Amino acid sequence: MSTHTPTGRYFHVNGGRVYGHVREGDGPALVFLHYWGGSHRTWRPVIERLGPAHPFVSYDHRGWGESTETPGPYGMAQLADDTEQVIDQLGYDDYVVVGHSMGGKVAQIFASRRPAGLKGVVLVAPAPPAPVGVTHEFQEELAHAYDNDDTIGRSIDLVLTNGELSAEARRQVHEDSARAGEAARMAWPRQALVEDFADRVGAINVPVLVLAGSDDKVDPPQTLRAHLLPLIPTATLTELSGTGHLSPLEVPDRIASHIGAFIARL
Repeated sequence: MSTHTPTGRYFHVNGGRVYGHVREGDGPALVFLHYWGGSHRTWRPVIERLGPAHPFVSYDHRGWGESTETPGPYGMAQLADDTEQVIDQLGYDDYVVVGHSMGGKVAQIFASRRPAGLKGVVLVAPAPPAPVGVTHEFQEELAHAYDNDDTIGRSIDLVLTNGELSAEARRQVHEDSARAGEAARMAWPRQALVEDFADRVGAINVPVLVLAGSDDKVDPPQTLRAHLLPLIPTATLTELSGTGHLSPLEVPDRIASHIGAFIARL
């Protein structure tokens, strides 16, 4: 008899292991990939709203959360390899990958490999497959976004959100952002952000739903319409009014609702 209570476990990946929460259940499994600064906990409010029987895995990318000891490299291809290995160990036959921001870029690379069993992709405030207008100055500024409590607080207020996070969510963002391994924290702004996969994502051959916050200052809807949708023929975009980049924490009910509807259409 399957249990619908999530359990914590480690998965073997190249050079180490990553930690995740897993729940068994019925229907296509959801594979959650978190943003630069997050952990598997970022997805918890969304998962709680999906219904108690939906199977999922939500894991910490190498260098983040409970996976901080896992060595690099921390580039996008490596993170996509990790996704492949986690799914293999779970033996999923039918699954949907849900990626947020950096995790959205990982999801695109993973899906472009056309893995067996992949039924669809949900990209939540995703980083586009190639950098858009990224300068060296911006990269250096971003590299210091999570230096300390003050810079994390400013990042939350000025960049990541549009409005208030709950006290609990805010505390979690502080903890997750501060906890990352140094090399993993620097890998995104200095390397992975500017990795260019524009020539690969056209190979994605499953439905892709893009959820973009109308007030997202990091990857706004107009950027995704211009620099992501034309590259992925199967992608459609839904704009979420009044929310910013951290939509899984800002409006988890709406994210869960769109994911549920997307799965139902598959």
